Amino acid sequence: MGILSIFLVGDSVWKWLHRLGGPGLILLGIADNTPFISAPAGSVDICVILFSAHHGWWAAYYALMATVGEVLGGYLAYQLAEKGEQETLEKKVGKPRAEKLYKYFEKRGFMTVFTGSILPPPFPFTSVLMAAGVMQYPRKKFLSALTAGRALRFFADAFLGRIYGQRMIDFFSRHYRPTLYFLIALAVMTGIGALVYYKWYRPKAQREEKARQSSRQPESKAQAKDHPTRLQDISSTGENATGEVRARRRQNTARR
Repeated sequence: MGILSIFLVGDSVWKWLHRLGGPGLILLGIADNTPFISAPAGSVDICVILFSAHHGWWAAYYALMATVGEVLGGYLAYQLAEKGEQETLEKKVGKPRAEKLYKYFEKRGFMTVFTGSILPPPFPFTSVLMAAGVMQYPRKKFLSALTAGRALRFFADAFLGRIYGQRMIDFFSRHYRPTLYFLIALAVMTGIGALVYYKWYRPKAQREEKARQSSRQPESKAQAKDHPTRLQDISSTGENATGEVRARRRQNTARR
């Protein structure tokens, strides 16, 4: 849907962004990463490519401004999540996936942020930013990984825009209507897939996970009758999925 929205945005918006140039890329980059503002997915990449195609000598400048905007937006998402957005993150991506993100940050936090910042849409990078804040991943490492990944991505965009951008513009100018129809069909298919996932598959997976957990509890209690100390271990383990996250956050805070 994000790519389609780029083609359907009014000319006045694009003229406004083009007139702003670098500052416009900063604003767009902030909107791209913050959880409460929705910028079209891939819009920053396309702007960098188009601006670099029209003004080749300014390509590095556009890449730098896009990187600055993305880092500012990413840091804002990190700060908001750090203040207590664990429930919001788990509601957004589901508790099992949130737990996986927490474990990734425990083992290889730098590479999680760096790799996610390079991957193109529709990778849900905002979830990675929020997980970093929830885990209170060290701020310096977070900013280093985010800056390195985004810079690599946008400087590559700028290079492609300077070398091949005009050819891409000419191609889409000649084949605008077929491309638009293709993107509409792709957006419809993506929307149907998302609807199926969020309305049927994800709730079903959550119900199955709850059923597995509830089926384990009677067995655990039966075994614990003969082992009172084991009962204490089970109850403390069952209570503290959230406690583990807090402990990890304290460890990350101590490392700063």
